[in-house]
Amino acid sequence: MFRDTLLTLLGRVTTGLGGLALLITLIDILYGVVTRYVVGQAPIWSDELARYCLIASALLIAGNVWVRGEHMRVALLERRLGVTARRVLLGYQWLLTLGLALAMTWWGWHYALSVGYFTSQGLGISRTIPMMAMPLGFGLLALQVLIHGPTPLPQPGADDTDAAEEAAS
Repeated sequence: MFRDTLLTLLGRVTTGLGGLALLITLIDILYGVVTRYVVGQAPIWSDELARYCLIASALLIAGNVWVRGEHMRVALLERRLGVTARRVLLGYQWLLTLGLALAMTWWGWHYALSVGYFTSQGLGISRTIPMMAMPLGFGLLALQVLIHGPTPLPQPGADDTDAAEEAAS
């Protein structure tokens, strides 16, 4: 199905970018530790870069985590409701997630642009650059939520009984 292919592709791209940001974080922290013990002090930009990359990695993979149902949530009610009530609940959850992701995209965009006149202390770059991780991450989340639609999310870790009940409904 085209929807599943598109979600898989977006998931791979965002997870790859998030993994790259995490790898940069790891290398940067190791570099900071080595320079701290060899030279006596770490570069001032090291902690700042690690912080920005860690935030970016979490925001970039949020959509893929949501689509795969691997985010923290309580699905007990969702599994126990009847078919009609479950559809209403899934629609509500989907609309709420989509609305929040779109609102955070809009707010993040305006915030990132509003801090453009300021530069970061360590890296000396416009604060807009690292702050763009917010609208980008939430925008990708909104896109993946929109493509997924108000359908049930996978429930990793659900036992076989719950999976059989879910398949029957």
